[in-house]
Amino acid sequence: MSKKILILMGHPHTDSMCGTLALAYKEGAEEVGYEVRIENIGEMKFDPILHDGYRSIQELEPDLKKFQEDIKWADHFVLLYPMWWSAMPAVLKGLFDRVWLPGFAFHFNKGGMGWHKLLKGKTARVIVTMDSWPFVSRFLFGDSTNEIARGVLGFAGFHPVKVRKFGPVKTASESHKLRWERKMHKWGMKGK
Repeated sequence: MSKKILILMGHPHTDSMCGTLALAYKEGAEEVGYEVRIENIGEMKFDPILHDGYRSIQELEPDLKKFQEDIKWADHFVLLYPMWWSAMPAVLKGLFDRVWLPGFAFHFNKGGMGWHKLLKGKTARVIVTMDSWPFVSRFLFGDSTNEIARGVLGFAGFHPVKVRKFGPVKTASESHKLRWERKMHKWGMKGK
């Protein structure tokens, strides 16, 4: 049985380190026969702002509906994004604000005690690029990936969610960047 993999390139520009790593993963996965879909957040058309909070649900744009369909379709989800100010880009946060809705990602139990994770059985890998050393960032600012790994993906049932940070991108040598690409290619071949 072929694994179905969705890759979301969460950097607005595909000509970035995130884009390079996404393609390396995709090539590795396709090399062994996995089905792969890739979406680039910079090409998606949607309003990332919740204008009325969650008091009313905004009608989802076609690109958001397609993203939800792709999430349902996938066995494994790969998310790549740059760390900006110790967080994901605002447009990526807006994507999750808009699509991670009751009935899609979760369903609260009656009485408000607990919830059902509607995306159970799926796995995820999160790749974060940064312009500092990952261990220095963690020491200075704490875990910047808890929000996506546990608060978004884990909340909906993804398990395990593996997180890896690559950095510093700006000062990395070409040989170092090539090692990151090879690692992504290898993970793609394993579907992990």
